[in-house]
Amino acid sequence: MSERPTTAVVLGGSLAGLLAAGALAEVADRVTVVERDPLPTGAVPRKGLPQARHVHQLWSGGVRALERLLPGVTGELTAAGAHRQRVTTDMVVLSPRGWFRRWDESHFMLLCSRDLLDATVRARTLARPRIELADGTEALGLCGTDAAVTGVRVRHADGAERTLPADLVVDATGRGSRTPCWLAERGLPEPKRREVDSGLAYASRTYRAPEAARDGFPVVSVQPDPRAGQPGRGGVLLPIEDGRWLVTLYGSHGGEPPTDPADFERYARAELRHPILADLLEQAEPLGDPAFTRTTVNRRHYYERMPAWPAGLVVLGDALAAFNPVYGHGMSVAAQSAVALRDAVRRYGWGAPALARRAQRAVARPAGSAWELAVGQDVFYPGATRSGPTLRERAVAAYVDRLMYTATGNGRVARRVTDVTSLERGAQVLLAPRVLLAAVAGPLRPALGAPPLTTEERKAAGLS
Repeated sequence: MSERPTTAVVLGGSLAGLLAAGALAEVADRVTVVERDPLPTGAVPRKGLPQARHVHQLWSGGVRALERLLPGVTGELTAAGAHRQRVTTDMVVLSPRGWFRRWDESHFMLLCSRDLLDATVRARTLARPRIELADGTEALGLCGTDAAVTGVRVRHADGAERTLPADLVVDATGRGSRTPCWLAERGLPEPKRREVDSGLAYASRTYRAPEAARDGFPVVSVQPDPRAGQPGRGGVLLPIEDGRWLVTLYGSHGGEPPTDPADFERYARAELRHPILADLLEQAEPLGDPAFTRTTVNRRHYYERMPAWPAGLVVLGDALAAFNPVYGHGMSVAAQSAVALRDAVRRYGWGAPALARRAQRAVARPAGSAWELAVGQDVFYPGATRSGPTLRERAVAAYVDRLMYTATGNGRVARRVTDVTSLERGAQVLLAPRVLLAAVAGPLRPALGAPPLTTEERKAAGLS
């Protein structure tokens, strides 16, 4: 720490914003979180988070980052009912190339409702003495010049306006971020941006699981094939706390899931590539009507590539890169980016030349890895981009497709694939000589002809 107190302002009280605030509280004297809406107390829905009603997961790469920021939080969540699911041991997945086998644990995922996760992170973060919350407060704009951001102008719920000075301003306001406009107001060039819109729409519903299937039941997923030349339709079932299943059905243009409760299970049976989800839902009790959203576009701002970047500003979370939630990477990337932000400040120090630019590049790395995973699939949906997949994307997709096919019958390749999808390791592990040779050879075991549910799981779910 320098002798002068250091201050940070985080815009956005989302998961990404709270994790960034918690990370900065380890290296700054004071951190203020500015949130437009009043934040709730407890595990209840938060305004401005339409995707909270749909499937969410924390891959192990994100869980490990979360633990670095909030030690002991994983145990707190599992004590509250969150499920630790082993990858791929606790998963029943129909990929575009067939059923995955349930290999020995390679990594894991943490599953619970978004309300429980947000409430736990919010309570832990805001309890820190260096963090103060200004909710019900709107960020009006940045203070400073094109060379340096020095604070934020805000308006409180009573209409009063004031300036919050800051050594560092972090934009974690999500998909509605105004940073591109604020940069333009200072005469800075528009950042390069790319969008890949698969057109997927989501319909999600919560169910009370059969009593015998409320503990230890696997994730169940039926995936579409984006390259099939027709609307993609899929679905996923995640066990969450309180003996519930969270089920999301999704479909691209022309294959959207229904909003009518009466059609929810019909879609799962008639439109997906396999009726396993419908079979399971027949034995469960629906809790409320489906929630629907179309907020699934992948959008990436390349702030780290801008020729000029103001000191004192960092953008992360969905404000930097927003992903199709079907891949479950957004929250994990937010946690990893918060760790990267903290480590950058520790490494270079407050007041270091180009600290903000270096921090921006650091937080962009985990976002870039997840971006490649999402776009590598979604770009193949009809109309996802104006020009279609690039030559590189086609070549990468062909190789990944071969890997996924091989992974259905080769446990070593399956582990390397989950190294990447769990955000534990970078995609370079898929180019190791052994993996390349295994991909050429293909799967070592024959394809499965049915969902790999155990006899005990089928009995617990009421299927036999």
